[in-house]
Amino acid sequence: MRVTVEALGAAGDGIAREPSGGTGAGRPLFIPFALPGETVEAEPGPARGEGRAATLVAVETPSPDRVPPPCPHFGTCGGCAVQHLSPPAVAAWKAARVVEALSRAGFPGIAVEPATPSPPNSRRRADFALRRRPDGITVGFHARGSAEPFDMAACFVIDPRLLALVAPLRAMLSGLPALKRAGSAMVNLLDSGPDLWLRTDAALTPADRTKLAAFAAANGIPRIAWSREGTRDTPEIAAQSGPVQAVLAGNAVSPAPGAFLQATPQGEAAIAAAVLAGLPKRLPGKPRIIELHAGLGTLTFPLAGKGRVDAFEGAPEAAAALHAAAGRAGARVKATRRDLVRQPLLPPELNGAAALVLDPPFAGAAEQAAILARSTVPRVIYVSCNPAALSRDLVPFARAPGWRVAGAVAVDQFLWSSQVEAVVTLARGS
Repeated sequence: MRVTVEALGAAGDGIAREPSGGTGAGRPLFIPFALPGETVEAEPGPARGEGRAATLVAVETPSPDRVPPPCPHFGTCGGCAVQHLSPPAVAAWKAARVVEALSRAGFPGIAVEPATPSPPNSRRRADFALRRRPDGITVGFHARGSAEPFDMAACFVIDPRLLALVAPLRAMLSGLPALKRAGSAMVNLLDSGPDLWLRTDAALTPADRTKLAAFAAANGIPRIAWSREGTRDTPEIAAQSGPVQAVLAGNAVSPAPGAFLQATPQGEAAIAAAVLAGLPKRLPGKPRIIELHAGLGTLTFPLAGKGRVDAFEGAPEAAAALHAAAGRAGARVKATRRDLVRQPLLPPELNGAAALVLDPPFAGAAEQAAILARSTVPRVIYVSCNPAALSRDLVPFARAPGWRVAGAVAVDQFLWSSQVEAVVTLARGS
């Protein structure tokens, strides 16, 4: 059918409507790789919520924002959604998603500047899927709409040092009996070098461990951790040749295998700058700043330059790493392990805080946000990686008297994906 694309959806699909005259007249069509304003030919597919998925057959009238995608895997790889959209249009779209999230929460008309993207080949985290097949080992990302990976030959998102590991990893795994059919290889590019967490569907033999040690030495990998694929077992160290460190605001942290880091150094810097800018202009002497979901200390250490930080983190490995790093650096940080989902901070614990920084996981922090909206904290800075959770969590602030959005910044460190992050400053009074 011939349709005109009206908008870009949250997943990066073009949204059109089925033409009149059919049984589904007016029903939304979700068309990957189609752009707003384009007239396209699309083949309707299966139901998708209240609409239908569709396949793009041809673009009859292209958008002026359409550009040639740089990667040969675009369309096959499930990682990128909008390589065919010009960078200014991507930035405006992602900022508009933050504006929409704030409006749904009850804060309409908030200005959000277009998101500045991290540059190509800057992502320092990658989770490669592994498959043993009759013709060899496949190492790559999952194909679009599939649980199966494809063999990577190029990537314009991840750091070249991560891409350089794909070929030697493929060669090493071909002779590793611990990979019988499927596994994964998660790599964090730390300041000390690549940190590899290998997951396989069979146990490592002594010969496997010897092979991993040789692979680590040959490829400049200070540590290889291993665990059984499909389990939540704590990874064990299979090979280590030196210290493993990430430097956060000048502080060395020793992360556990697979630890969460911001996706790019540029994204980390942009988020930290927006958080610091959201603090009150005038802080009292020896101000107390509360940080929730502190992780390894990405924001903790920059905040410690502004006041005493009470940092809370639920993951035991991250909390331990943060506590150790704060102790070594003599930073003004008190790191506390606490399950913030089951045990959010209560109003009496918030008394005396000059500001609170909330950086929850993708699911958000609904219970904690409701408590904060009722608290006496004068300023809350919410760092979000999920516009839907952000919108839900800010509803209590919109309903409570006195709260306003003092600033909102969109951050795009997931280049060409549909993901967008935001730093929203909520303040009391005018």
